[in-house]
Amino acid sequence: MPLTIDFNCDLGEGGGADGELMPWITSANIACGGHAGDVATMRETVAMAEAHGVAVGAHPGFLDRETFGRREQALTACALHELVTSQIEALRGCGNVHHVKPHGALYNQAARDPGMAEIIADAVYGIDPNLILFGLAGSELVRAGRKRGLRVASEVFADRTYQADGSLTPRSRSDAVITDEAAAVAQVLRMVADGLVRSTDGSTVPIEADTVCLHGDGPKAVAMARRLNEALRESGIELRRFDL
Repeated sequence: MPLTIDFNCDLGEGGGADGELMPWITSANIACGGHAGDVATMRETVAMAEAHGVAVGAHPGFLDRETFGRREQALTACALHELVTSQIEALRGCGNVHHVKPHGALYNQAARDPGMAEIIADAVYGIDPNLILFGLAGSELVRAGRKRGLRVASEVFADRTYQADGSLTPRSRSDAVITDEAAAVAQVLRMVADGLVRSTDGSTVPIEADTVCLHGDGPKAVAMARRLNEALRESGIELRRFDL
């Protein structure tokens, strides 16, 4: 069988290039009013995704627009469950939802905190057990989703660097983000084809890739999305949404 990969972008966040990104991706993670977005942008982005045959995903984040949802928070279990549930339901009011991917600090905390990961998985399952949970490859969120009985997609990143333990390099570091198209393409092809990624200390790290994320708010996002799409296809890798 040929290799396949899902290609996703975080959209509906006010970046302005959503329409130009849609032709190159297979899944869209749409901000649900927490770190960004509102009902109008959700409806508009869902409509664009549906027009391009792109899977619609909820992208819940902390209620923190000041730092774009990138500041870690300590919430009670009930508050966290409600945060995730309310944002998924908000997007479901705008159209059919295929998957859920937490955003920013919520995503990173759940990647390493098993209790937080379980609450998120429970919230997703409680809304619809058929929803797919996107989580950082090898993370606690992936493990919690599988334990809860959800279908889970292990996510890797085109435009982020990795640490030796498989975690993402913190954004506070200057080497956290990949801006060079050739470097991003090389990293993605190796992760998808070989299941390996080079960490910032030079070590080679095993990694599972079901879906590749490119952040949609980067200055070169559209050009990079196009190049990644073309490079994957030229390498014989089929792009399709995770559940197909």
